[in-house]
Amino acid sequence: MADRLELMGVPGSPYTRKMLALLRYRQIPYSVIWAGYRVPPEGYPRPKVKLLPTVFFPEADGSLTPAVDSTPIIRRLENDYAGRAALPDDPELRFYCDLIEDYADEWLTKPMFHYRWYHAPDRANAGPMIAYWSVNMSSRAEADAFADQITAAQFERLYVVGSNDVTAQTIEDSYVRFLDILDELLQLRGYVLGARPSAADFAIYGQLTQLGVVEPTSAAIMSRDHPRIRAWVDLVEDLSGLKPDKADWFSPEEARAALAPLLCEIGRVYVPFLLANAAAAARGDKDVSTEIDGRAWTQPTFPYQVKCLASLRNNVTSLPEGTRREVEKVLAKAGCSGLCP
Repeated sequence: MADRLELMGVPGSPYTRKMLALLRYRQIPYSVIWAGYRVPPEGYPRPKVKLLPTVFFPEADGSLTPAVDSTPIIRRLENDYAGRAALPDDPELRFYCDLIEDYADEWLTKPMFHYRWYHAPDRANAGPMIAYWSVNMSSRAEADAFADQITAAQFERLYVVGSNDVTAQTIEDSYVRFLDILDELLQLRGYVLGARPSAADFAIYGQLTQLGVVEPTSAAIMSRDHPRIRAWVDLVEDLSGLKPDKADWFSPEEARAALAPLLCEIGRVYVPFLLANAAAAARGDKDVSTEIDGRAWTQPTFPYQVKCLASLRNNVTSLPEGTRREVEKVLAKAGCSGLCP
């Protein structure tokens, strides 16, 4: 095990699936521990924030350091392991990669959580799945009891991601539009940023392993209207045999054209949320109240997503001057000017 990176997670975690697919693609040896913090493995350190996946990085003294945020974990892996990079070298492409990864991690998780718990058939599916993902040897009675408990708790927590009877249509419309956009994008060269996958692809993939496979309602939409994407999810699961080349990335000019519809979608739903969330946090408000896509939107204020906005703005500021001017024009056209400091 000394030469393998260890990761703890569960199949129903989109971020676990994101990391596993990235590790396979990058050909980084790993071992996965199917577990969560309800039944954690013995002898492993606990992170301060108990989230999945948890990657245990080996240190020089033989100890393990737990890490839980997939975005900085991917950046650490880029530094620690050479070859088969998931982040483009070109600064403009790198910015688009960072932005789309953030959108997938922080906005697409809203339809993921919404579809898992909002509709009764999806709730009936998710509860038992989570129970058996947690403890596969449970008796049916034990699993049913835990499924009822987790379903009730998660249904009550829908408000945390902004899902309610008013916002449901906004969330579901954004999912359908995203599928339409991604389908067109994949037809160009197979992945979001060209003919090789990036961190943005793996972030999208992680959410779609749930939306397109686990949750009956959203999976039916994908299978019916976008079989290309449903097939793509299966392909991205293991890209260890892909032979990427630097020429496989879009050029900046190609990226501006190819990504325009997706960036416009980000400007339509995600950027307004980020700005409203940051404003609410600055005022000390416990809740965000704004309008997204023409409908009222309310949810608790999230400090983490304040950091997301600050990070994206810092990424714009850090671009070389000429690149920054180009990116700012692209963002303005897509309705994402709020990302510019």
